[in-house]
Amino acid sequence: MAFESLADKLQNVFKSLRGKGRLTEADVKAALKEVRMALLEADVSFKVVKQFIGSVQERAVGQDVLNSLTPGQMVIKIVNEELIRLMGSETTELQLRPANEITVIMMIGLQGAGKTTTTAKLAGKFKAKGRKPLLAACDVYRPAAIKQLQVNGEKVGVPVFAMGENQSPVDIAKAAYEHAKKEGYNLLFLDTAGRLQIDEEMMDELVNIKNAVTVDSTILVADAMTGQDAVNVAGSFNEKIGVDGVILTKLDGDTRGGAALSIRSVTGKPILYAGMGEKLSDLEQFYPDRMASRILGMGDILSLIEKAELDVSEEKAREMSQKIRKADFDFNDFLDQMNQIKKMGGMSGIMSLMPGMSQMKGNIDIDDKSMSRIEAIILSMTKAERANPSLLNPSRKKRIADGAGVDISEVNRLVKQFEQSKKLMKQLPGLMGGKRRGGMAGLGGLMGRMKMPF
Repeated sequence: MAFESLADKLQNVFKSLRGKGRLTEADVKAALKEVRMALLEADVSFKVVKQFIGSVQERAVGQDVLNSLTPGQMVIKIVNEELIRLMGSETTELQLRPANEITVIMMIGLQGAGKTTTTAKLAGKFKAKGRKPLLAACDVYRPAAIKQLQVNGEKVGVPVFAMGENQSPVDIAKAAYEHAKKEGYNLLFLDTAGRLQIDEEMMDELVNIKNAVTVDSTILVADAMTGQDAVNVAGSFNEKIGVDGVILTKLDGDTRGGAALSIRSVTGKPILYAGMGEKLSDLEQFYPDRMASRILGMGDILSLIEKAELDVSEEKAREMSQKIRKADFDFNDFLDQMNQIKKMGGMSGIMSLMPGMSQMKGNIDIDDKSMSRIEAIILSMTKAERANPSLLNPSRKKRIADGAGVDISEVNRLVKQFEQSKKLMKQLPGLMGGKRRGGMAGLGGLMGRMKMPF
């Protein structure tokens, strides 16, 4: 998970600060030295780290901080505010023309950054907001690039304009614009070719496209896992082409996160979205304040609520809320809840967004893979057994264990803890309610399942 290592290191630093009743200037400097090392190890630009530490130190060694009742918390507050400022302070929206005009967005980036998939993800997002988007296949060099765009476009329900591999990208862009105008599309995405490295030919082609078609926004798609290389790439594209915003992909992977912390400061260009997974729905708007909270282990409850609302209908949430209140749900409902958790990024993904949970990793055993074993156990039950768990006698449990390929002790544990979770869920009415909280019905079960064997 992005920033996990950085978050762990920063939390250890701040733990020592919280334990002190009074802080000296030396305490702050020693802590910030550790913060500096953690940021450098996370692949944040040296220049950015130097400026960041300087800003924090200047604010943190003031008398109003050192003499406060909770100086450690004051320092953490300052670090949080400076992280937000570093990443842009405010969320930047992609600017679109009025719905009766065509907005042209040119997608650029190096090969392998996930540009084509991200283009389809973005088009799908704006379609869901009521726009009428069209994807234009302008990558005529990479084998199967056009086909990949068509497949992804079909998945998100957005049509693709293609002229094959024997036309120039400039001609395709111009023809796509005319087609969009004729057919009433109001949002045109130009999926341009990526290269293994930046070269003059690539840059000239992008300049020619911008000269041939009025491009409203040029969006760079950069791979967060490449760290400072992503920042360098952004700088080069911005210098030669002009970039209006950046989308960082693979921010859910084993990345140190330096690109997200450096890119705004180095290039002056905002991060618009973050790719958080392989699915076409895994594209999140980038909120600097929420990202800072994640980095400092404070969670991101707003993103968690939004995920729940996207994946759970109001009617379904209300239905599950009533079942949980009455504790009369069965293994079929449990299976539905597990599927909701998968859609929301799995247990580990959800826990990473919950305040304070990062510090509890050692106390709560969360293994997303073992959810598959639980699913296999439930699917090995008959419909009657799922609907009425009281039918599960020893011989039935043995059959279920054999069918799921697990030891019978796992079946016994699941059944026992399922009953325990029913009791616990009945005690959690605070997570239920209207649309905003009703979408969290799954989390009532989720909280109960913290003691489940996964």
